[in-house]
Amino acid sequence: MTVYVDNPARLGESRLCDGRLLGWAEWGPLDGVPVLLSPGAATSRWLGFGAGVVEALGVRLVSVDRPGLGASTPAPGRTFSDFAGDIRQLCVLRGLGHPAVVGNSQGAPFALACAEEGVASVLAVVSGADEVAAPEFASALAADLRGLVERTACDPVGAEEFFAGFTADAMWDMVMAGSPGCDLAVYQDPDFAAVYRRALDEGFVQGAAGYARDTVLSMGRWPFALDEITVPVEIWYGERDASHSPDNGALLATRIPGAHHRVVPGIGGALLWTHSESILTSLLEKASPFNA
Repeated sequence: MTVYVDNPARLGESRLCDGRLLGWAEWGPLDGVPVLLSPGAATSRWLGFGAGVVEALGVRLVSVDRPGLGASTPAPGRTFSDFAGDIRQLCVLRGLGHPAVVGNSQGAPFALACAEEGVASVLAVVSGADEVAAPEFASALAADLRGLVERTACDPVGAEEFFAGFTADAMWDMVMAGSPGCDLAVYQDPDFAAVYRRALDEGFVQGAAGYARDTVLSMGRWPFALDEITVPVEIWYGERDASHSPDNGALLATRIPGAHHRVVPGIGGALLWTHSESILTSLLEKASPFNA
């Protein structure tokens, strides 16, 4: 039986310079190569990836709760740059050096911010939420998504209030309804589903304000300069992924100098869990020797 996820080896919170707590979970050896995960929408630190693989590859995988999710203190009005600053502090506090970073789903633009601000040594965007507000995508979006993008642009405060009405159950139902059968085989695996549901429950434990802030930031125009990212970047999408990017990252790859674009057949948004070994192996090949 394939094991997609397992429980963290270590859990904790680190106190930042302004007094806020940042929740984190770790898998793999403490002396392994640091790889930091910016997880998907509304999921907490509990949902990692690469069960068994991180140990075999000598990876110290660290998943982080964004502010307002899980164990992390809310930070109303926070920005992408604020998140990169939080991660810079966490790297010092946890001895992570200059880590490789993985951004999954809604965590992708936050990971891109870390790359632009020099926090990441190498970046993998996996099934990443694309910049759907980019004008190139205006005619490619489904009507309901286009409506949300326009609403966010015209009334970001009202949009944030709307997204703050979401729940863990609503998020689960939305993912299940929008996923192809190849992904559902992963998501509905009993062991995976238990961890995923726990991560969602913990993600909403403080309410939905953290998720709402993430969504407004992700669904608006991204303020960072993708063409100024200088670290190695890999962009991974499943061929059957119809929910994260209108073109499976093709435009995104052209906007980042030297980015390597991979489209994997036979899978959709569950790519992070079905192809963990390939993603991590490729990431480690490009990482700085000591993440220093």
